[in-house]
Parts: sequence; C-alpha cells; structure tokens
Amino acid sequence: MKELLLEIKPKAGLGALAFGVEYKTLLEYLDKPEDIETLEDEDEFSTLVLHYWDKRLTVFLEGVEKQTISCFEIENDQALLYGHWAFNLTEAEVIRIMEENGYVQIDIADEEWGERRVSFEDAMTDFFFDKEGKLISVNWGVYVNDQGEVEDF
Repeated sequence: MKELLLEIKPKAGLGALAFGVEYKTLLEYLDKPEDIETLEDEDEFSTLVLHYWDKRLTVFLEGVEKQTISCFEIENDQALLYGHWAFNLTEAEVIRIMEENGYVQIDIADEEWGERRVSFEDAMTDFFFDKEGKLISVNWGVYVNDQGEVEDF
C-alpha cells in the first residue's frame, strides 16, 4: 500500500490522490472502506460514498460510465492545508491562506445546525467551524460528468 499524505489540495485532490481517479487507484492508498453507501438522484446519477472512520475521511465517487473521485471530506487532525496543520487554524488564518493561494470568492454563513461555514466557491471548498471557532471539517471537490471526467469550473 502506498503512503498517503493527508494534504488538502483544492481543485486537485488529497495528497497523491487526484480528483478523477477510479476506485482501484484509491485502493492503492487506502484500505477498503469501513462503510459504503450509494446516493442516487432522479437522473440515475449515483454517488458512491466511502467512509474511512478510522482515518476520519470520506471519499465521494461520481459518474455514470465510470465512477471517479469527485470530493473529499476530512475531520483528521493530521490534515495539512498549504503546509499548515489545517485543524489548528482559525477562521481568519484559513481565509488568509486561501487568499494567498489565489482563492477569493468567499461566502460565509452561520448554518441552522450551529456550525459556521466558510466557503471558497472558486475552490469548491467548504470549511466548517464549531461555535468556539474550532475547525471541525473540510469538504472539497470538483465537478465530474457522466463519463467520470473532471470538468473545469
């Protein structure tokens, strides 16, 4: 098994795992998931959701002809964001680091369930903070078409 650095890479992937790769490549870096679920919409487009509870990582695969990685969600304290321990960062530090890396389309909202969401639409990345201001999860992804190919955004 190859080693996977838990490095959050907006628009690119997680460490060496790039968006758009298939399940078999994912297995080169991660064991089989502890839990799998399938989400389907009315257009027969399905999303395969792979939960790695011990790694505090969820991987989403989409596509009709072939399913490829389209999104990651992480809650692991070992995750890096541009060389910084992501889960040690404040909201202001996350915003500064993302802006330094070219992402400026920011949307901030307090969600009804109590979390604060800081989204960078140009990076398709959401940071969720608890009421005390601690980062609790990061979700980032790309658009994948029916053929399982990553589309520009």
